[in-house]
Amino acid sequence: MERDRVTVQEAASRLGISESGVRKRVQRGQIDSSREEDGRVFVYLDSGETGADSVPDPVPDRYVERLEDEVEFLRDQVRRQQEIIAQQALTMRQLSAPSEEPESTVVDSEEEEPPESTEGSETTAQRPWWKFWG
Repeated sequence: MERDRVTVQEAASRLGISESGVRKRVQRGQIDSSREEDGRVFVYLDSGETGADSVPDPVPDRYVERLEDEVEFLRDQVRRQQEIIAQQALTMRQLSAPSEEPESTVVDSEEEEPPESTEGSETTAQRPWWKFWG
């Protein structure tokens, strides 16, 4: 079969890939090429060679299948964790719902404020420091 000597730009056009893709494949040795003294790169393609059929696929199908299996496994793990979190949130809501009462009905003996006196300075002095800011 005849081989055509073409520029990187023409090779990219014929193969349907970018120029940088052709340069990378030249660098990896996936495409036959030659470099001129002036630095120009020429690529050797079979006559009529176009599309992805001309360059071997660098990633075998078994790797792709393995990665697809891994992605499916990880998605399943995420689904399980989301279900667990949703169940825990529901349980927390159920546990906290009956015990919630208005604050006015719950009175803690330690936090009771003393009756207000007529003198403002005495009330401030008698009040605990944590209630001063509240």
